[in-house]
Amino acid sequence: MSKALILAINPGSTSTKFGVYNEETLVFETTLRHTTEELAPFKRMTDQFAFRKGVILEELKNKGIEMSDINVVVGRGGLLRSIESGIYEVNKSMISDLIAAERGEHASNLGALIADDIARSLPSASAYIVDPVVVDELQDVARLSGHPEIERLSIFHALNQKAISRAYAKDTGRNYEDLNLIVAHMGGGISVGAHKKGKVIDVNNAFNGDGPFSPERSGGLPAGQLAELCFSGKYTLDEVKGMITGKGGMVAYLGTNSFRDVCENSLKGDKQALLIRRASSYQIAKEIGAMATVLQGEVDAIILTGGMAYQESNTDDIRRMVEFIAEVVIYPGEDEIKALAFNGLLVLKGEISAKQY
Repeated sequence: MSKALILAINPGSTSTKFGVYNEETLVFETTLRHTTEELAPFKRMTDQFAFRKGVILEELKNKGIEMSDINVVVGRGGLLRSIESGIYEVNKSMISDLIAAERGEHASNLGALIADDIARSLPSASAYIVDPVVVDELQDVARLSGHPEIERLSIFHALNQKAISRAYAKDTGRNYEDLNLIVAHMGGGISVGAHKKGKVIDVNNAFNGDGPFSPERSGGLPAGQLAELCFSGKYTLDEVKGMITGKGGMVAYLGTNSFRDVCENSLKGDKQALLIRRASSYQIAKEIGAMATVLQGEVDAIILTGGMAYQESNTDDIRRMVEFIAEVVIYPGEDEIKALAFNGLLVLKGEISAKQY
C-alpha cells in the first residue's frame, strides 16, 4: 500500500461515518451508530467532539491503519456562513465560526473540527471540507418567507444530494448540469431539493426550518401554535429548540430515532408506529410535489436517497404518490464518504485548488 491515504469523516446526527481511501481504492468504510441515550449527556454538539474523535481513532487502530500514512483528512462541512459549492481548507476563521455555532448546532459542525485536530497531529496532513450544508444556490424568489424579519435559508444535505445527482447522471450517460432533478435525502434530517441544470434553486431548511418531519426533527410546524407554545411559559428557548431539532419528529412521537425500528414495529401491528411511518412518507411526497412546481413540471427524475431509502415500505408509499411526476429512482444510503475522499484526492494531486473560507 502506498503511503498516500485519505481519511474521510462524516458525522451525522445519529451516526459517525468514516472511511479510508488509498487514492481511488477503498481501504475500508464504516458507520458507527449512536442511540439517543448515548448522545443525551452532551448538551452542545461540540461537547461530542472527544467522543466522536475517540471512536474514529479506535476503529482506525482496530483496522491497522498507520496514522502517519494519512496525507489528507476531509470532513463534512457544517453550519458556516453561506458559501458556494466546492472544497475548502480548514482555517482559523472556519474553526471559530463552528465553535461559536451562531448558525446553529449540528453534527456536521464536528466534521471540520475533527479533521483539523487529526491532521494537526500528523506529520504532513492537511484538513478540508467539501460541499458543506450551507451551500447556497437558491433563486431569489425562494429566499422570501412571508416576513422580512425571517429569510429562508439554504441548509441541506448538499454533499450527498450533489454526489448522488452526479452518480445518477453518470449511470444514465448524461451530465448533471443538463438535468432537472428532485432529490429527497432522507436520514436523521430530511431535505428535498430542486436541482435545475446543476444548481439547487430551492430546498427546505433540513436543520431547523421547514419540510417533512424526520426521525428527530419536527420539520415545519404550524406557526401560530408554535408561537403560543413559545410564550406559554412552560418551556425555555433551549427546550423549544430541542423540540424542533434533536427531540422532535419520531423521537417525540415514539421515543426512538431509529426509522428501521419504526418500520419493523409498524409491520408487527403497532398502529401508532404505522401512522407515524405513513405520515413521514406522506410529508416527503408532498415536499417532492412542491419542488415539481418549482421546476414547472420539467423533471427528469425523482431520486430517493439516505438511510430511510432502505425501507421499502417508505419508498413504495412515496413512489405511489409521486411517480406521475417523473421516474422514481432509489439510491439507498449515502455516497458522501466517497465524495469527500474523491475531492481530497483531487487536491492531493493538484487537479483542483482548495478555496479559502
